[in-house]
Amino acid sequence: MATPLRVLIHGGGIGGLTLATALARRGHTVRVAELRDGVEALGVGIIQPSNALHVMREIGTLDACLEAGFEWEILTICDPTGAPLAKIPQPRMDDAPSNNGIPRPELARILAEAASAAGAEVSYGTTITELSDDGAGVDVSLSDGSSARWDLVVGFDGIGSPLRGRLYGDTYTPEYTGFANWRVTVPRQPEVQGVVMSAGNEAAKALLTPITDELMYLGAVFGEEPDFRPDPERVHEQLAERLTAFGGPVAEALKHVTDPAAVVYSRISQVTVEEPWHVGRVVLAGDAAHASAPQLAQGAAMAVEDALVLAQSLDAEVDVAAALASWEARRRPRAMFVQSLSRAVLKQETGNPTTPEEDELLKIGIPGAAHVLVKPY
Repeated sequence: MATPLRVLIHGGGIGGLTLATALARRGHTVRVAELRDGVEALGVGIIQPSNALHVMREIGTLDACLEAGFEWEILTICDPTGAPLAKIPQPRMDDAPSNNGIPRPELARILAEAASAAGAEVSYGTTITELSDDGAGVDVSLSDGSSARWDLVVGFDGIGSPLRGRLYGDTYTPEYTGFANWRVTVPRQPEVQGVVMSAGNEAAKALLTPITDELMYLGAVFGEEPDFRPDPERVHEQLAERLTAFGGPVAEALKHVTDPAAVVYSRISQVTVEEPWHVGRVVLAGDAAHASAPQLAQGAAMAVEDALVLAQSLDAEVDVAAALASWEARRRPRAMFVQSLSRAVLKQETGNPTTPEEDELLKIGIPGAAHVLVKPY
C-alpha cells in the first residue's frame, strides 16, 4: 500500500512487538496496547530456531538476540540415564544460526527497545474496552481513556485472547491437552552445548536448553489432571518427584532446584480458529489464532513469522482486505502443520493413540520438521 496505515496492536508480547517494529520501520503509525504493567516477561527461556532468527534479522534485532543468548547447532537425544543415543545437526535458514536459546526477559527487552526505536508507541497497563468496525476503519476506546480510529487492529493477545472473544464469542476456547510444562533456570553444565532431550517412562520428556554462557533451563512435560495445581511451597519438590527416573545431566540440574518460586508451571493447551482469522479490519495472529503444544519449539517462531508476513502483505497488496486474505493464505498451512505435528508428537511421546492423519505426520518427525521449517515462508 502506498499510503501509511494506522495500526493498533493488542498485545505486547513476542509477536506483537515484532509486528510493531516491522510496521513502524515501514513508516506506518503503530500503537501497542499491552495489559501488563511493564516489559517484564513470564517464563524462563525460549528457543529461537533458525526461522525465528531469520525474522529477527529482518527487523534488525538478530545481533542483540545472539549477544544475549546462546547459539547452538546440535540436538542430543539421551536415554533416562543421560547416555547419548543420537546427535542430530540442526538445519539453518539462509545464514541465520541453527538455534539460539535466550532468557525470555532479555528477548522481551530487546523487542520492546526495537519497537520504540522504530517509532512505535507502546502503552502498558492498557487494553481495549470498546471496538467498532464500520468497514472503512475501526474506532477503539482503550482503558487509559483514549479513543482513536485505526485502519487495522491486530490481536497478538495470546491463547486467552480477549479480542478473539469479541470476534467469535466462546466458540474457540483453549483446549487442555492433559499435559503440563515444568521449567526452571539452573546453572549451565559445560557439556550442555545445545538442547539435550531425554525420554523416560513417566514423563513425556525432560530437556536442558542453554540460554546464556552461564544459564540453561530444565524443562519437563508430564500428564496432569485438569484440576491439578502445584503447591507453591513445595513445587520444586513436586518437580523432583516427577523426575526420579532420570539420571545424568537432568539429575545434576535438579540439585540446583531449591527455590519453589523459581519453578514455572504451565498447562499445555491449544486453540485452532477454524474460521477466517480476520473479521473486517480486525485480525488475530500468533497464539490468539493457532496456539500449539511446544513439542517443536515453534510457537514463538510462528508468531514472529505471522508478524513479518503481515507486514510484507500490507506492503504488497492494494488494500487492507486483500492484504489480510493474502497473509492468511500464506500463514494458515504452515501454522496448522506445526500445530498438528506438535500434537501428534505429544501423543506419541505419552503413549496416547494417534489418528491415521497423525501417523502420516509422525513419519516426518521432529528432525524432519526442522528441515521443513527452514524453507522460505
